[in-house]
Amino acid sequence: MTNLSVNVNKVATLRNTRHLEIPSVTHIARLSLEAGAHGITIHPRPDGRHIRPHDVYQIAELLGSFPDAEFNIEGNPFHVYLGYARELRPAQCTLVPDEPDAATSNQGWNLVRDGERLRPIVTELKDLGCRVSLFMDADTPHLELARTIGADRIELYTEPYAARFARSDPDAAAAFAATAAAAGRLGLGVNAGHDLNRENLPSFLATVPNVLEVSIGHALIADALEFGVAGTVERYLAAIALGTAPGSSAL
Repeated sequence: MTNLSVNVNKVATLRNTRHLEIPSVTHIARLSLEAGAHGITIHPRPDGRHIRPHDVYQIAELLGSFPDAEFNIEGNPFHVYLGYARELRPAQCTLVPDEPDAATSNQGWNLVRDGERLRPIVTELKDLGCRVSLFMDADTPHLELARTIGADRIELYTEPYAARFARSDPDAAAAFAATAAAAGRLGLGVNAGHDLNRENLPSFLATVPNVLEVSIGHALIADALEFGVAGTVERYLAAIALGTAPGSSAL
């Protein structure tokens, strides 16, 4: 079954609007794990617009109480990232090519341009015991390069899928399915994330093979305003189960 990693960046975004620790990023992460989430994702950016350094360390400490849960730190390895990985050694390092002024992650790696810069970083992270996942577009021609520089997984950037699903495009996930199948043939694991929600997740998982993990933040935290954290995590786990059940098909 596909794992659910809860991205708590947007909890930090809300917290940062006041000089208070409300809502507590760590507490929301704990509630998510207690409700059955398989891991926690954070993306500490250089400007601290959401996750801040103390959040990184507090969540790392929290994960020590959940030995079966996964700590996934996302970020651009060329901007204030490697220090966290070296010190905390998260289970997974998801490397994302966004620049500091990007509003959010909005594209995958161009490995023809950046592969050789990434190669020693991937090697170091793996030597630290971290799984390495590279954020990639569905139509990327660079899967072989991802494998040769040492990545363990790719994370499919799913915003284009979400936009096509919202337009009721029956082929919304076709490119993602093809890329995931090609990744599998190369021995690369597949994760997915960006704009996935309760409505589009089952269809995505029913169409795209062998997705090991989805990382979901914005929609999940928005749903938590209505259903509460535990109730929302349960709904997302149910959506995953629906999409990965034997015989499930695209909706």
